[in-house]
Amino acid sequence: MTAELPAIDPEYVEARRVLLDALEALGPHRKAVVLVGAQAIYLRVGEGNLQVAPFTSDGDLALNPDALADEPLLAEALLSAGFSLAVKPGTWARHAVQIDLMVPSAIGGPGRRSARLGPHGAEVARKAKGLEAALFDFDLLSLAALDPADARTITVAVAGLSALLVAKLHKLAEREGTPARWSAKDGLDILRILQGAELAQLGATLVGLEAHPVAGAVTSEARPLLRRLFATPSGHGADMAVRASLGLEEPATIRSACAALATELLRVWEANPAEAPSQPAPLG
Repeated sequence: MTAELPAIDPEYVEARRVLLDALEALGPHRKAVVLVGAQAIYLRVGEGNLQVAPFTSDGDLALNPDALADEPLLAEALLSAGFSLAVKPGTWARHAVQIDLMVPSAIGGPGRRSARLGPHGAEVARKAKGLEAALFDFDLLSLAALDPADARTITVAVAGLSALLVAKLHKLAEREGTPARWSAKDGLDILRILQGAELAQLGATLVGLEAHPVAGAVTSEARPLLRRLFATPSGHGADMAVRASLGLEEPATIRSACAALATELLRVWEANPAEAPSQPAPLG
C-alpha cells in the first residue's frame, strides 16, 4: 500500500477527522460499517502515479442492516456527537464535512431512496446501487487521522478495490446524463484504482463477486459500464479523469491510460477463471 503524502489539503485532513468522529459515534454499530468512497480508495492506493494529490471533503459509509444493533439508535448517537441530518435521507454533517450513510439498494427495503432500518427509521441512511459488493469484499484496516496532532486510529472494514470499482462505475453511470451532478474526481478515482491494483487479482475477485447471490447483479452490470465509460479514450469516464487532472496531467496520457488499463482488466475479467476466489464472510 502506498503511504499517503505529508503535504495534504487541509479540507482532506478535516474530512478524515470528521470521519473518525462519526466512526467513534457509531460505537457498537461499527461492526455493520464498511468504509467506501474516496477515503477508502486513497487508503488502499494513495497517490499512485498521478500528479494530482488525493483529495476529498467528505466521507462515505456503507451499512449492513443485518449487522446493526437495535440500540443505541443511529440518529441519537450521531446527534449526540454533534452531527446534524443535513440532507434527508442519510447525509450527516459536522463542521461543513458531510458523512453519507448508505445501504446497498438490494437490501435497503422498499422505496426509492430511504433505507428501511427497523427501529432506526427511514431517514438515517439512503439506498445506493452498486455498494452490494462492499459488504463481501473488504478487509479490516487501521484508519488514522491525517493531522499529526490527532493520535486516533480506528480499525474499520474497508471495501476492497473490486467493490470500490463497482460502486464508482455505478455512480458515474447514474450521473452521466445529468451534468449538474458530475463529479470529475470520480473518473480520476477509478483511474487510481486501475493504476494501483494488480489487474489479474482485481479481475479474479470481480469474477467471484459476479457469482455472489447479493453482489452478483451489480457486479455483472459494472462490466459493460467499464467498457463504455473507460475502455475507449473518448469515454465519459476518461473525460471526467481528464477534467479532474487538467493542468497537472497531459489529457492524451490520461485518456490512453484509462483505455489501456480498462481494456486489460476486461480481458482478465472475461477470461472467467475456472475457480473463483473464495469470498470473505459477510460483514457483521
